[in-house]
Amino acid sequence: MEPTVDANANASENAVRPAGAAGFVLDGIREAILSGEFVPNQRLVEADLSEQFVASRAAVRTALLQLAHEGLVERVQNRGARVRAVSLAEAIEICEVRMVLEGLCAAKAAERITAAEGVELDGIGAAMCAAVSAGDVLGYSRLNERLHRRVREIGAQRTAATVLERLRAQSVRHQFRLAMQPGRPTESLPEHLAIIAAIRANDPRAAELAVHAHLRSVIHALAGAEEHTGAANGRDSS
Repeated sequence: MEPTVDANANASENAVRPAGAAGFVLDGIREAILSGEFVPNQRLVEADLSEQFVASRAAVRTALLQLAHEGLVERVQNRGARVRAVSLAEAIEICEVRMVLEGLCAAKAAERITAAEGVELDGIGAAMCAAVSAGDVLGYSRLNERLHRRVREIGAQRTAATVLERLRAQSVRHQFRLAMQPGRPTESLPEHLAIIAAIRANDPRAAELAVHAHLRSVIHALAGAEEHTGAANGRDSS
């Protein structure tokens, strides 16, 4: 599905979560990264994090190791940890992997969906239409995340869902830039509605192809946003 700016979504639904203080610190640092409070390449100093989250250095270290495993943090030799920056090329690779996994989830959802779940997806689609009509970008983004999550849940592909959540978290900065791109919700809305329609029709192949078409559009939009940013920066520096 289309990227979301919902920073409260758990970045790894099914990952093993450290217990106690380490789990609390893990959730706090992850949310700070997803919300943009901690920015790419920012150093994550254990002493500072220990004070911020009122936790031991050991708990902070455990949390940072888990976040490194998730791809949100990287360890730099002799310099500690920092928020991992994801390049445009890597963000596009992530979308290409998502294309396969989300296509699988949508196909399985088309096979498994119940009448009640179909009505629910229709409701999400109608709410997305209303958000676009009202110019409610953040509301559209939240509904987008809800649709994304429900298709995974209906498809019941737990392994794919875990991988997809990690990939989404890693590319959150590019996702935010795309979500805020003028006109993007209007462009992506019919793509989402096509996915819903194919799942509702119990057509796995059509659902898979609708997801593929949508994510090809996402890749094109990501590349276009980067080109526009680069051109603007060039004009600013002249």
